[in-house]
Amino acid sequence: MISTYEWKPANGLILEPNAMAVVTSTKKCYALTAGPGAGKTEMLAQRADFLLKTQACRYPKRILAISFKVDASKNLKERVIKRCGSSLATRFDSYTFHAFAKKIIDRFRIVLTGQEALDFDYQIGERRVHRKQITFNDLVPFAITILESSEIVRNIIKSTYTDVFLDEFQDCTTLQYKLIKLAFLNTSVRIVSVGDSKQRIMGWAGALEGIFKYYTDDFSAISLVLYRNFRSKPRLLRLQNEIIRILEPDSVMPEALIAGNEGEVSIQSFADAKLEATYLASKIQHWLQVEKIPASEIAILVSKQIDLYAWSLMNELNTLNIPFRNEQQLQDLSSEPIAQLFVDFLMCIYSPNEPDSWTRLNETISLFDNENQSSQTLEISRYIQNEWRLFKSTKDYSKWWENVRFLLKTLGVQRLITLSPSYESTDYLYKLIIDFKNEIERTMISASNLIKALLSFSGDDAIRLLTIHKSKGLEFDTVVIMAVEQEIFFGNVNDERCAFFVGVSRAKQRLLLTHVSRREVPPSHFKRWDVRRTPHHEFLSYCRLVY
Repeated sequence: MISTYEWKPANGLILEPNAMAVVTSTKKCYALTAGPGAGKTEMLAQRADFLLKTQACRYPKRILAISFKVDASKNLKERVIKRCGSSLATRFDSYTFHAFAKKIIDRFRIVLTGQEALDFDYQIGERRVHRKQITFNDLVPFAITILESSEIVRNIIKSTYTDVFLDEFQDCTTLQYKLIKLAFLNTSVRIVSVGDSKQRIMGWAGALEGIFKYYTDDFSAISLVLYRNFRSKPRLLRLQNEIIRILEPDSVMPEALIAGNEGEVSIQSFADAKLEATYLASKIQHWLQVEKIPASEIAILVSKQIDLYAWSLMNELNTLNIPFRNEQQLQDLSSEPIAQLFVDFLMCIYSPNEPDSWTRLNETISLFDNENQSSQTLEISRYIQNEWRLFKSTKDYSKWWENVRFLLKTLGVQRLITLSPSYESTDYLYKLIIDFKNEIERTMISASNLIKALLSFSGDDAIRLLTIHKSKGLEFDTVVIMAVEQEIFFGNVNDERCAFFVGVSRAKQRLLLTHVSRREVPPSHFKRWDVRRTPHHEFLSYCRLVY
């Protein structure tokens, strides 16, 4: 243990004053707003390091972190392990809202009665079956019912945790906030919420308008702002600043933090989508082959409907043999924990000089609560070594699915469902497994071997085509936003402005915006389609200001 005065940020990181105040606080709740690239996740990891090493979170108490996405939850947990070590990190619980709700249900389901009563072996599925099955969307409401019904449960939860982290808080829904209030309002638990109201793009999913104001009033939280952006170059920061002036004037970045001329912002206009696609494919080829930018550092963003807006570009990329990942087509399959497990396992067999795959595979297997874990790990390790020796002599990838089936049989369904609450629906889990098989087989048609197919699937060796919504939380060296046009940004003005802000703030070094005069009707599209296109003058004007 070290004193609170002796603690320093891990890895020699220098935190700006507001971040340092939050990280080392031992008494207050905080509402921290921070723009893209401000290091929100790292700040939370440093706070966990502070709390655990100084015993501000005294043993056996725990820290609870709640995120909105599985990958964000996993990323935060991994950072905490790196900062303070595996032993202390065992007292750091990192969940999504739905996973946290399921933990409450699993432990206290006996509180549920009547139509909400559940048997011990209940599952999660497509529809509700009395006592036997609930839907994924039932998790938070059922957890709320438990907390509302039992003061004992509320006391157990509040006595478990000294601190709670709420990530991407701007997207918190009414029900999710109710869960937090029931569990922690009027307790001594210290809460730190972090987010960015300028990135609030989940309104369609029920995100609560003005959530930071509700939270600061209810929990008497101190509001602070992080201004520094560690991601984007100065020209890109100045572009973001112009949008911030409209969205949230009080959060405009100080000029001193965005001085310099590094970075690139440009606009290209075209007569039609075919010319746009040809130009972009050529530029991407140049970035890959001449500038040697890794494919995974290039992203093509569209406000919505990638298949309709980027179909011509995808044809051009195929012609030039440029690997790409259509995130809309994958529908989040690649971010599923089960898919990542398969990729790491196969990479260990067919490309064993990949330390990250070995590390992730071992960490995932170690999550399974099983008294036979060491023998199981040893069995998998021996299998990998034997298969690698066989592959070295044959160079034959044809056994890859047989290898996956070995892993499935060795681990068993009951262990696999611990990877995600949604896997409680075994139908959903089996569907993901088959979808993974089909996607790798499809990718291998264009890829020259399994390794390239796996890298393309996981995004490590392919440019990314994704909606602005899907890009949230990601960052790339080079970002292209296609179709900056009135006809695609047609929703609520402020929501669309927030979405555009999210898109431009993904870029670290280069941002390219495109628009066309005509977009022909995509093949097989029979709904309304505007062929004539109008540039989105407001969004383009922000970029022209920083040319």
